[in-house]
Amino acid sequence: MSENNKDRIKISSRGGARPGAGRPKGTGNKLSGQMILDQIETSLGVSYAEQLVNNYMTCLNEQDKNMIHQYDKLFLSKVVADKVEMEVTGLEDALETKKLAFAEALKELTNKDSK
Repeated sequence: MSENNKDRIKISSRGGARPGAGRPKGTGNKLSGQMILDQIETSLGVSYAEQLVNNYMTCLNEQDKNMIHQYDKLFLSKVVADKVEMEVTGLEDALETKKLAFAEALKELTNKDSK
């Protein structure tokens, strides 16, 4: 090997980490979901929700069953995700039942650990 080849540093041709490469820490997103919705609303002149309803009505009028199905799934998933119902009856009884169940579970765990 000649003197010049000894001093050379081998560099991978396949990439890899580089000093200073990548997105700087703390950098914010340049594009947010709200920015996209705002721009759509500005361009359309109506809210995004109104445009969804208009598109849905167009699909209904044109009897596009596939798109109607897609909109139904979209709307239903949103409604179900936003609506949570809980029926609370006999609050004192429920609290006492939970206390007993917790105590029993704790007792079982303690007994398993001691064996």
